[in-house]
Amino acid sequence: MANEMDCKATIADKRPAVLVTNDDGIDAPGLRFLVAQLVAARYVVLVSAPDKDYSAVSHGITWRRAMKAKPVEIEGAIAFAISGTPADCASLGVSGKLFDGLVPDLVISGINNGDNCGYHIVYSGTVAGAREAFFCGVPSLAISHHWVGSKSTVDDLKLTAEACMPLINAVLYEVKNKSFPEGCFLNVNVPTDVSHVKGFKITKQGKFLMRSGWEQTTVDMPTLESYQTANISTANTSSSEGSAPLAENEILFERVRTTIKNHEVEDGETDIEALMDGYISVTPLGALSCNLETLPELKTWLEQRLASSL
Repeated sequence: MANEMDCKATIADKRPAVLVTNDDGIDAPGLRFLVAQLVAARYVVLVSAPDKDYSAVSHGITWRRAMKAKPVEIEGAIAFAISGTPADCASLGVSGKLFDGLVPDLVISGINNGDNCGYHIVYSGTVAGAREAFFCGVPSLAISHHWVGSKSTVDDLKLTAEACMPLINAVLYEVKNKSFPEGCFLNVNVPTDVSHVKGFKITKQGKFLMRSGWEQTTVDMPTLESYQTANISTANTSSSEGSAPLAENEILFERVRTTIKNHEVEDGETDIEALMDGYISVTPLGALSCNLETLPELKTWLEQRLASSL
């Protein structure tokens, strides 16, 4: 397998090994910026990411077919593009099979361009990548940026990677000392204005949900890169060129945004509230929801490790 010598060399390396995956695809700038930061921090960096955009696939996995793993050149990292979902990529990446026996110390899924707060974590392929690592017993983070089409630029994803490094370093410190909580993984959401974040805040999963509906259409919407189209309306801008013609009696429907369900203010400690207030929201999640038992422990840890990092 390509990169075999590199993989063998890293097994003897005593530096922490970090696996990066995502749902936007291996070419997405959020992933590339994150990898660059990890390489600069001198971690062993592994990449197992989808070969195309798998946004909003939730925790889907590949079951009835084999997956392809293609070596990809990313400076400072050992990387493979996988013909599978984010959960597939995380599972294969921590299995010891892809990187010739090397199992990462930490898995990071992201950086996604678009937040993953509240009920939206159910849809998220980004969160699923981290959740799958958690299922496999490997500490993990999901990182997302609150992309706003009229304000955000690709450079904000680079700033997000930089802003999250204190948290990543702190988590790896806890992992090394075997003190990172085993009952959760972390869902991290970074505000739109990354340059002026107020700090990190441990939060609960809220109930935020952007509702959508359906409308009949005559245009077959193409698959577009999510980092190019996040929060941008594509109505009446797409072409049906290259799409298969409709068969008799077939009807096309497209998903459209309808209303935004406002988050329910309970105690001011939900993920979306912290995000809107300018904080980097750090939410401990279990298999299906927020792990409330870990909140007091993580709050103390955050205050001790990260209070002076920003």
